[in-house]
Amino acid sequence: MTTAPETDTTTILASVGRRIADELGVRETQVRAAVELLDGGSTVPFIARYRKEVTGGLDDAQLRQLDERLGYLRELDERRGAIIESIRGQGKLDPALHQQIMLAETKARLEDIYLPYKPKRRTKAQIAREAGHEPVADALIGDPTTDPAGYTAEQLDGARAILVERFAEDADLVGELRELMWNRGQVTSTVRAGKEEAGAKFADYFEFSEPFHKLPSHRILALLRGEKEEVLTLHLEPDTEEPEPGARTIYEGRIAVAFGIADQGRPADPWLLDTVRWAWRTKLQVSLGIDTRMRLRQAAEKDAVDVFAANLRDLLLAAPAGTRTTMGLDPGYRTGVKVAVVDATGKAVATEVIYPHKPQGQTEKSLAVLGALVARFNVELIAIGNGTASRETDALATELISRIPENKPTKIVVSEAGASVYSASAYASAELPDMDVSLRGAVSIARRLQDPLAELVKIDPKSIGVGQYQHDVSETLLARSLGAVVEDAVNAVGVDVNTASVPLLSRVSGVSGSVAESIVAHRDQNGPFRSRTALLEVPRLGP
Repeated sequence: MTTAPETDTTTILASVGRRIADELGVRETQVRAAVELLDGGSTVPFIARYRKEVTGGLDDAQLRQLDERLGYLRELDERRGAIIESIRGQGKLDPALHQQIMLAETKARLEDIYLPYKPKRRTKAQIAREAGHEPVADALIGDPTTDPAGYTAEQLDGARAILVERFAEDADLVGELRELMWNRGQVTSTVRAGKEEAGAKFADYFEFSEPFHKLPSHRILALLRGEKEEVLTLHLEPDTEEPEPGARTIYEGRIAVAFGIADQGRPADPWLLDTVRWAWRTKLQVSLGIDTRMRLRQAAEKDAVDVFAANLRDLLLAAPAGTRTTMGLDPGYRTGVKVAVVDATGKAVATEVIYPHKPQGQTEKSLAVLGALVARFNVELIAIGNGTASRETDALATELISRIPENKPTKIVVSEAGASVYSASAYASAELPDMDVSLRGAVSIARRLQDPLAELVKIDPKSIGVGQYQHDVSETLLARSLGAVVEDAVNAVGVDVNTASVPLLSRVSGVSGSVAESIVAHRDQNGPFRSRTALLEVPRLGP
């Protein structure tokens, strides 16, 4: 056996650079420069803003895409190297196979090529080979004029197991059937017996079918959740139309063509066609169903994460109201409306709890409390959380404003997404140590009107809750995507070094969490920074 050439890492890296350059429509030198900077620890916003001359002007969107593809292609090449080593160790690596592996452009294609060489548990085909049945399989498929009647049942069963494995491990055939199934197949769902009432929220999917390639992401995630909650039973059908009884499916036809099997009246033809049917139904349909399910989930997750990221970006980059005294109202019925007044710098100066709504209905008393706070602190803005009882609290604020003769404050309803998560966080405990947890939410609501970005960076992005099915998607994918959105938003807007919190400063490109803490500690001890050079006095913050 000829040994294939060693995998050349430099060649692989060069091909990765070429592929990314082609996909982005940029020069290979730009990609190489960006990769060097990313590998050196530079972040995307930093490169996009301060290393334009090095990358030839790549923007942050191109750099994010580059970073993502770089990760995928490196994983692909790492797997490629492991597969080459595995096959080489078996003594089965020849130049043709080596080239086939090197040309594989996706993980799925790579695994299809590797399948025949993958170490497996002892399969039926392996047992049949050990029993000496491979020559029977070769004779029947190589010359269909051979009569199967000349062999024992045991020999024929062994030959069938060997051919089924051979069909299922043909990389080109598997790739063709996978795409065919994606374009022709459909998902169907039915409700499980007795689950109609408990699973009413999935009623749209009790009798449902839709082609794979037309399914939108929210529907895929709903179907998968319905299945996980044991309300729905899902079936992945390879075709939208039922074949005629006894007729061969299009998939069986493709397998037969790939291996030169046809009904030409020869003794072995019926046995070979039965073997094709057996291979499709027991092996290929099952494995391709698993592949299709994974493809549906990955496509749905990507779309869901993209929607989440876009919504988060809009929320973070909402226009700030600025440094104005603001009253935050965190609405509620039974537990009351939590009230907090923050000054122009975001410092909490007063808190209250009022009970204007049912069941207490203390409207007049509540208006008096709010009116006194507005007068005492010259409140300019009223931020109302958009949760439970938001409409009634908005009406209360309207009534309050109508009773103020002059310098009337302006009311605005803001998203309170993640306010309760912030309230109970370690950061909120350190920031507002002597304040009741329920009142911290009102402080957060007031501050997020003053500066949405500065307040929302204190919360884990996935807890801000502006996406669908966020608990059903890959946590790693979600965290990476949302982290990138926050990083881009902070670096696009910039921060005021004299007011920014530790979480906000640590999102600035090149500033670590410990350096951010040092900046805030220096500011607390020595007052605001008067010049850019004054920052050099901060420990571990270099030029």
